[in-house]
Amino acid sequence: MKMRRLGRTGLAVSEIGLGLWGMGGWSGSDDETSLAVLKEAADHGCRFYDTAWAYGDGRSDGLLGSLLADRPDAGLVAASKVPPCNGKWPASPDDRYSDVFPEAYVDRVVDDIRRALGVDAVPLLQLHVWDDHWADDPAFGRTVERLTSSGAVTHFGLSLNRWEPWNGIAAMATGLVDTVQVIYNIFEQAPEDELFPACAAADVGVIARVPLDEGSLGGTFTPATRFQAEDWRSRYFGPENLGPTVARVEAVKTVLPEGMTLPEMALRFVLSDDRVSTVIVGMRSAAHVEENIAAAERGPLPPETLAALRAHRWDRVPAAWSD
Repeated sequence: MKMRRLGRTGLAVSEIGLGLWGMGGWSGSDDETSLAVLKEAADHGCRFYDTAWAYGDGRSDGLLGSLLADRPDAGLVAASKVPPCNGKWPASPDDRYSDVFPEAYVDRVVDDIRRALGVDAVPLLQLHVWDDHWADDPAFGRTVERLTSSGAVTHFGLSLNRWEPWNGIAAMATGLVDTVQVIYNIFEQAPEDELFPACAAADVGVIARVPLDEGSLGGTFTPATRFQAEDWRSRYFGPENLGPTVARVEAVKTVLPEGMTLPEMALRFVLSDDRVSTVIVGMRSAAHVEENIAAAERGPLPPETLAALRAHRWDRVPAAWSD
């Protein structure tokens, strides 16, 4: 697995990271299979793992903790997230920082994450929602300083709201942010406009998430695709979004070079931008691990393919179904 530098953290992370959301909260997952996949990924050179306390109320953090205990000398980098105390996704300018991330609450969740991961210090802690109106809130600075100076957290980052890649640039300017996690894929190309240049200037690491657009760029969805009610995708790919998404995926397929799969093209699109430190992918089988790592090893997309994919940019704004 090729490695990249995670911004000013200096950490070396694998180009392909593993996102644990599907292991903690999606339908069809079980812990035994999930742990086997985590071990398979580590054996194939995956060094970056992204989880969150909200993924099954600590379930995915516990799974990652089992992997860390099983592979203590593998150089694995664990990242987790503190969910909003008010339970509101995404954050908005109307929310007060003190209601979303009260200091005592953040401290308590960080302790829960440390116990679940089995670590003294969380290598990378992220706030799971963000709004740049909070960038100058004194409590934000106090929280970062307290957690890092106490040794509870090594590096600090933000997970940016869906389709709002600009909403984090002010926080980066404070010097408190080491990484940002942002949606970036064939459809969501907006991070290239402002966020990526700002990250490069500040040496902030970029963690790209949702490279397959919550699964649509796997290429198997149809207008009849349905998910179980408890699966978050049942809302995201509801009537407002499923039909338009399937139509756009079919259009993207016309760009596919001969011999390349759609998921491979989607991953290589993200990794073609060298400002991306790592791309996190949900992998729920050994076959997924092998396919995604093999895709990354094939390197950036040909320039003509990248140029053709520019036409498939899809600028969207958050909606009730996209939370």
